Amino acid sequence: MSNIRAYFGNGRGKTAAALGYAVTQAARGASVIIIGFLKQRDDEVFDYLTRLEPEIRCFRFQKSKELFEELPPECRNDEVMNMKNGLNYAKKVLQIGECDILILDEVLGLVDHGIITADELLELAGSGEEHMQVIVTGQKLDEALKSRIPCVYELKTCRQDGQDVE
Repeated sequence: MSNIRAYFGNGRGKTAAALGYAVTQAARGASVIIIGFLKQRDDEVFDYLTRLEPEIRCFRFQKSKELFEELPPECRNDEVMNMKNGLNYAKKVLQIGECDILILDEVLGLVDHGIITADELLELAGSGEEHMQVIVTGQKLDEALKSRIPCVYELKTCRQDGQDVE
């Protein structure tokens, strides 16, 4: 079973924390695959990350440039299928041990949107070899997941624009 960690919360920096960890580990010889879900397509950032290949490889299966939540229902169905293709690719990566670290960016949102269940995500994330690490990120972490993931980090905003945030 692979080693799982989660970065979640309403604060900024979840993806940045996962990327920072990926860069540090890649510098030490690890291979990293990042699969992005639900986020608005940012070609500029994605193009930059491709410069880190072959040590860090990035994939995004969604086609739309809009946020998933802002899509009309007929477009959401297509994107759900695209995201499921991304999950199938993640499963393949874990089964064949294609990398040392697999980052599933914003995959926790798939649980929140009912696209996959918490159990399905745990089954997927735990299907890799013992030496593999799986990092999941997202805003909300289901309690069923929180209690079963060995390493959980919550990022929250305490102060923004000079104002305290509750």
